[in-house]
Amino acid sequence: MWIDLSDAPIDAAHVIAQVSRTSAGAIDVFYGCVRDSNDGKPVVRLEYQAYAPMAKAEMKRICLEIEGEFDGVRVAVAHRTGSLDVGDVAVVCAASSVHRGEAFAACRKLIDEIKHRVPIWKREHGPDGATWVGWQDARCHADHP
Repeated sequence: MWIDLSDAPIDAAHVIAQVSRTSAGAIDVFYGCVRDSNDGKPVVRLEYQAYAPMAKAEMKRICLEIEGEFDGVRVAVAHRTGSLDVGDVAVVCAASSVHRGEAFAACRKLIDEIKHRVPIWKREHGPDGATWVGWQDARCHADHP
């Protein structure tokens, strides 16, 4: 298990090296890249922010859970913080296993759990300004005067 959270560009070969071993017949890799639109709106840049100690602790928990769930699987993840341009790699997940099925399943679960559980916040920048993704002002609900 290996994790990294940094504002430096991700070295995908290094992430893959963390799961490589002679017993692995399969290595599955997921690259998450900054795209040029979201929900039909143009995106020119993303900002990722995180409280690093909490984010790293949750990333570690996720990796340990996955390695415990899938026999013989080894996983690694690197996630960027800071300002990223369209086309930049924001996250790389890798999983190795004796067979491809477990590697695919573990890598899929790794990125799904990272996106769902890790406190990393994303701010999209577009022609109309910047907005936090998934943020909703609690004061805007009908039950809040």
